[in-house]
Amino acid sequence: MGPLADAAEYVPEDEPLLAARANAADLGGTEPVLPEVGAALRFLACAVGARTAVEIGTGCGSSGIWLLRGMRPGSTLTSVDTEPEYQRMARKAFTQAGFAQNQARLILGRALDVLPRLSDGTYDLVFCDADTRDYVDYLAAALRLLRPGGVVAFNNALLAGPADPPEDDDEGDGGSSLGSSISSGSSDSSLDLASQVRASDRLVPVLLPLGDGLLAAVKRGD
Repeated sequence: MGPLADAAEYVPEDEPLLAARANAADLGGTEPVLPEVGAALRFLACAVGARTAVEIGTGCGSSGIWLLRGMRPGSTLTSVDTEPEYQRMARKAFTQAGFAQNQARLILGRALDVLPRLSDGTYDLVFCDADTRDYVDYLAAALRLLRPGGVVAFNNALLAGPADPPEDDDEGDGGSSLGSSISSGSSDSSLDLASQVRASDRLVPVLLPLGDGLLAAVKRGD
């Protein structure tokens, strides 16, 4: 075997992943994770011994397949998306990849509305692949959801800029939740996501040069 041309060749996509990618291309509006990002997700899920994971942005199932392949047998992936057609295709992809229906809990809705209903400190991994403008809010939610030693990961992290300033009223769920959620760190809404993760003393981060940046961090013990 000759030298690898790029990281994508090291762990190539198989038929279920290729089918999920084709479905995403047909539907439009969603971009599957790159193969090298998927391989990193599988690695992280396996390294942390994940039994429970949350995915923000189901898409057509590519990242979910990678995550489930790294998780322990019988594990459960909770995946949130606003598009029912994406989740229908993701369910099909999970079945084609050989996963039982109860291994993927697909929740239709806006993540910032759904995440508060999930239990504190009970998840091993949280993966975000959605609108990067909401990533700082997802960071706050992930710190609440993760157990000590759990991992949070953000796809396209380098595209996530500073948090929007909080609204003056009490409605909405903009950037105001972040400060209280990582108050023991060095939170600053003027910083971009990567800088906020790096500044938090509750996280041990790494920024991998995959795609537009795969940012991952381990939540320290209390």
